[in-house]
Amino acid sequence: MNKLGLLLGSLLVLGSTTANAQGAKNLRLNEVLTNNTASIVDEFGEREAWIELENTSFTTYNVRGMYLTTDRTVLDPAMSVPERIKRMSVIPNGEPRTQIGGRQHLVFYCNSNPAKGKLHLSVKVPMSEPIWIGLYNGNAVELIDSITVPALAADQSYARNANKWSVKAQQNVTPGTENFIKTDETKDAKLKREDPYGFGITLLAMGIVFFCLAVLFLFFWLFGLVMRHLETAKKVANQQPIKPITKTVEKTAEIGHKTNVILQDGLKSKGIDKEIYIAVIGMALKQYEDDVHDVESGIITIKSKSSSWNDEFHQMTQFHQ
Repeated sequence: MNKLGLLLGSLLVLGSTTANAQGAKNLRLNEVLTNNTASIVDEFGEREAWIELENTSFTTYNVRGMYLTTDRTVLDPAMSVPERIKRMSVIPNGEPRTQIGGRQHLVFYCNSNPAKGKLHLSVKVPMSEPIWIGLYNGNAVELIDSITVPALAADQSYARNANKWSVKAQQNVTPGTENFIKTDETKDAKLKREDPYGFGITLLAMGIVFFCLAVLFLFFWLFGLVMRHLETAKKVANQQPIKPITKTVEKTAEIGHKTNVILQDGLKSKGIDKEIYIAVIGMALKQYEDDVHDVESGIITIKSKSSSWNDEFHQMTQFHQ
């Protein structure tokens, strides 16, 4: 059992490591500005050199724990990992903005003090000299992307366009957004530029198809559930007729009505409405006025009358003698 758990744990760690490595492969250096005199300012109103990263995938990836460096000596494969880490600047934890969404960008300030904020790195970027910049994975061994930036004038940037780099003038610098935006670009051209291999549109189409299938499955599942309940209700109705239930409901309503009358008019009413009493009295008065009732003296006279019953009685009593 312990061996099985160890095997499953190893496979899980290996799978997560592989997925993490694949996600890191989608990151790249996108734009660099070394001499900032008129570009963006940080939270303290200061202008610093900056490096922009881009997530080329359509999924979110967190760059925390990765490294940026301008020290070429880290390319030495014989260098130990601790020594290499000393020559790098780590992207710290605890900053929501390091969670880069799909096709999104993130700018890091260089030549700065990390105490100023999570996006401030101590990586050294000279202003007017060519520099090499490397982006390393969190293991400080795997080089994800690198670029050699030429000497740039003030407020110029070095930016990627597809797989080519070029110098951009001050008015064309685009920190935090796409590098090259053409207002006259058609939608087809933009889609081809952003998704040259069609992976994005393929995932989108497959996602729409699977979503529609899921909606259809949910609809027919609910429809079948309702129909099954209807069939069950019909069987119950056939086995247990509704008529007794209806009579029970009517009797219950009648009792409830009488109870309500008693509560309003007292026990003497016996649950009969006053309207019924009035109607009965009115009918009796009407019959009296119309001389419908017999005139009686109030004396009850009982007259004997012979009937065949007497004969049968005498016949039956003889058996008891």
